[in-house]
Amino acid sequence: QVQLVESGGGLVQAGGSLRLSCAASGNIFSIAAMGWYRQAPGKQRELVAAIFSGNSTNYADSVKGRFTISRDNAKNTVYLEMNSLKPEDTAVYYCNVKQAWAAIRRDYWGQGTQVTVSS
Repeated sequence: QVQLVESGGGLVQAGGSLRLSCAASGNIFSIAAMGWYRQAPGKQRELVAAIFSGNSTNYADSVKGRFTISRDNAKNTVYLEMNSLKPEDTAVYYCNVKQAWAAIRRDYWGQGTQVTVSS
């Protein structure tokens, strides 16, 4: 299996920046995508950003132009650079890895890291 360890969450003022990191380890092969989801209290979990094997990316409309997802393949690590943070960005952020190989379809999740943006 794949294990994901997240770091980088914290408290930041509105307009500030934060970088989240997620390091994958274990039986890593055939990774189709890596991404970040977030969930605020009482809200649905939503996709924030994803990066695919061909290095294309996808972002939620609410974060376009402010967040940047990237990865370091040598380190099996995905990052989320968050700029111009807003209070509505406050949520628990979860790293996600999708593995696809033949009949294998697996999702792996990080433990979650709290991001709090103050006014």
